[in-house]
Amino acid sequence: MIKTTDSIRAENLTKKYGNKVAISNVNFSVNKGEVVGFLGPNGAGKSTTLRILCGLIPATSGSAWICGESISAHPNAVKKSIGYMAENNPLPEDMRVFEYLKFRGKLKEIPHKILHERINESLEICDIKQKTQKKIIGVLSKGFKQRVGIADAILARPEVIIMDEPTIGLDPHQILSIRDLINNFRGKMTILLSSHILSEIEVSCDRVIILNHGRVAAHGSAHSLKKEFIKKTKYQLIIKGSLQSLKKTLVEFDSDLVVVKDVETIDSDYRKITLESPNKENNEEQLLTLLIKNPDLTMRSFTRIEPTLEDIFLAATKQSWKESIPNDILN
Repeated sequence: MIKTTDSIRAENLTKKYGNKVAISNVNFSVNKGEVVGFLGPNGAGKSTTLRILCGLIPATSGSAWICGESISAHPNAVKKSIGYMAENNPLPEDMRVFEYLKFRGKLKEIPHKILHERINESLEICDIKQKTQKKIIGVLSKGFKQRVGIADAILARPEVIIMDEPTIGLDPHQILSIRDLINNFRGKMTILLSSHILSEIEVSCDRVIILNHGRVAAHGSAHSLKKEFIKKTKYQLIIKGSLQSLKKTLVEFDSDLVVVKDVETIDSDYRKITLESPNKENNEEQLLTLLIKNPDLTMRSFTRIEPTLEDIFLAATKQSWKESIPNDILN
């Protein structure tokens, strides 16, 4: 075991299947108590990386540690530190919830004298009521099955929880419920969370790691990644009046500020206009003052469009894709 403040650390992780490279030289770390989103398009290598971290498949090369233990050297010790919820959450349809968790607790070597206490604690945390725990898993809704999967993941009180697409196939109410569960673990357990629902990652996670073509394309907080990958400023106006006069005002303020979208609103006298500029430090108060003073314009609203995690994801994967192919192909 090595002394470390990281709950998860990967160094140059590589996995090959024959001639196919699933991941290549993947490096990242996750601090104790952090909730980190693990993102990437289909085929980027997310599930492969998570399975290596859980000790389910070996890496071809590179190293990884969970709570200071080497996964390759001490796989059994590592597995005791991890609660893993696989994609699509495979559960035995013919077992009752309590029966299943009791079976899983025995596999996790939870002492018999505290097993029922741990099961009840997990059921309470995941808000699985007494009637539900007696039901056969196959009759449960998708949302409750996901809760059972999370109850299983936290059953042995692991330091690290790894979840692969825990909200896949859920409706908005069920997604909110899983989000609340994850937020309850913040600071108590380290969570590495893979999901395609970027809005959920943005509100649930402290940092994100973006994988593309089997490599880390970006990592950091949403705030730091916005600075790194979003190079333009956008505004949205709902305005009435002369478009030519608007463009004249924009040139006066910033010659690079242009109209990139112009659509009618429900009220046909007004238009919803999106502006864009490569300049990130514009004085918005000055722009707003110029627009208000323009006698040819009547403004209903003025908003700076803040970039979302989806914008960051698209920008980071696009840049990664460009960097991964030869310049002669791009040109």
